[in-house]
Amino acid sequence: MIGDYEDKPQPLLEHLIELRRRLIWSLGAFFLAFLVSFYFAKHIFNYLVYPYKWAVQWAGLDIAKSELIYTAPQEFFFTQVKVAMFSAMVIAFPVIASQIYKFVAPGLYKNERAAFLPFLIASPLLFLLGGALVYFFFTPMVMWFFLAMQQAPEQGQVAISLMPKVSEYLSLIMTLVFSFGLVFQLPVVTSLLARVGIVTAQGLAEKRKYAVVIAFVVAAVLTPPDPMSQIGLALPAILLYEISIYTARLIERNRSREALAKAAAEAEETP
Repeated sequence: MIGDYEDKPQPLLEHLIELRRRLIWSLGAFFLAFLVSFYFAKHIFNYLVYPYKWAVQWAGLDIAKSELIYTAPQEFFFTQVKVAMFSAMVIAFPVIASQIYKFVAPGLYKNERAAFLPFLIASPLLFLLGGALVYFFFTPMVMWFFLAMQQAPEQGQVAISLMPKVSEYLSLIMTLVFSFGLVFQLPVVTSLLARVGIVTAQGLAEKRKYAVVIAFVVAAVLTPPDPMSQIGLALPAILLYEISIYTARLIERNRSREALAKAAAEAEETP
């Protein structure tokens, strides 16, 4: 009996072996990207500092006198490690996403694979769009706001200058990138929920006023307390919510057309 049982196919074991293979490819891609990124970590960090330089110029300050500091011997080293990990995730994401798709795809029908693939492509593009908004607009605005709080030594006042630490600046820009990247996933999430019937376009439209309030509350929590920064996050979130309603309507229309076509085909087959 034991021999007969061991000779039978074991789908669960096959799935675990396949999962192991996909994890090895994903981790290998991440590790290779990490090694390359760590070699260029200082150059990557210099690119991440450009928004700070733009903010210094917007504030009318001398860029030559502006600097980032680190106060512990190991701080900049670990900052470069974080930069390399951040860069490795971005570089290796296509490989990781493809491995996830290859692991999930065999369990999906052909039409389900065709429906899933556009979301797999749209998700990283929307994340990069959110990251670009942070890099070119939001981070310079945030840093300009903080730079404007400096105090010059005039009329006996003590000079108060902003000297950002490299680790804190990296944490700020990474937090903003991930926050915006996740917010920009709203159309993807709502579209998937609409496809499985959990949400509807009408339901999303009826809750629009609550979505607007939530967008401004989230923006107030994630951003500095100045109106420009809060509006800079709230407006894209509201726009993405409207896009989500539109995509949900398109999905419902396509579902209705498919249902009508299926009903017509069944009617023709019925004698």
